[in-house]
Amino acid sequence: MVIAFIILLLGYVSNRFSGTDFIHSLLPFAGGIFAIVVLVSILLSVWKRVRRWLQGRSQYLPVSIVLGLTLMVCGFIPHQYFTRAFGYYRTLVGGKEEAGRVVLAHQVYAAYRRLDTAPLEKMIARAEPFSTAIDAAAAAYELDPDLLKGLAATESSYLPRKSADGGHGLFQITRVPTSVTEEISKRFPTKSRDLSEPRYNAFLGAATLRYYLAEMNDDLFLGLLAYNIGPANGGLRFIMQKYGVTDFTTIQPYLLQLPRHYPTRVLSYALAFRIYRKEGRLLPYAEGKNALSIQALGIPGL
Repeated sequence: MVIAFIILLLGYVSNRFSGTDFIHSLLPFAGGIFAIVVLVSILLSVWKRVRRWLQGRSQYLPVSIVLGLTLMVCGFIPHQYFTRAFGYYRTLVGGKEEAGRVVLAHQVYAAYRRLDTAPLEKMIARAEPFSTAIDAAAAAYELDPDLLKGLAATESSYLPRKSADGGHGLFQITRVPTSVTEEISKRFPTKSRDLSEPRYNAFLGAATLRYYLAEMNDDLFLGLLAYNIGPANGGLRFIMQKYGVTDFTTIQPYLLQLPRHYPTRVLSYALAFRIYRKEGRLLPYAEGKNALSIQALGIPGL
């Protein structure tokens, strides 16, 4: 409980005094941290004395009080407020890397906000017959199933077919890395390796995404981008080396519009699947407090 309390305070203090101005930001923030340290020290000192007194009456009394206070705090503080404070805290501790993640996350939220609800609900309904195959593939390769469903939505809109550019099925499989083909071959006998078959296609798509995530050190945006670009001409790794970039933010200016927006599109669909699964419907992002509720659910895979 103490740790959660500290995270809440640090999160809101860091957000309240964010900035680089010494008088209005840095100095008040330092004062806030000092006040938190003093307050926690006093509370721990008081609790140490109270605990001794409580233990004199019953050894279970201190534990019961702590559990009771924890449940009371959890009941009074809405989940989305703690999630927001934890987000502020992550930004404080994570520095540049976390700040970049927050910016990209809000790009996903904005993309979800722009999605047309009616056709999106129809696509989610079309996805239902393929859920079992996709869930199995997600479990096999330790991926978020909503992330994988968002990937399939982006690739085929759940209208599996052979496309003009050579893509096949749900995940529009074209060329995949040799190691992925070898790994999948161990799971599926020769006679069942049919790209039009949803289960095989889903496993191949999941294995390919897992391969690119590993190649990109589990950077979700870069992993999705690498999936879209594929292995041709050296793939994403060659592009990054060519232009001397290290992350998704710095590589965007060197990409055409479609691949640049691809990861955000996949994740906006993935978010829609998560919202529908959790809420039973799609929540309009700009309506009421839906934005906070959606942010509390989190972006699949991120």
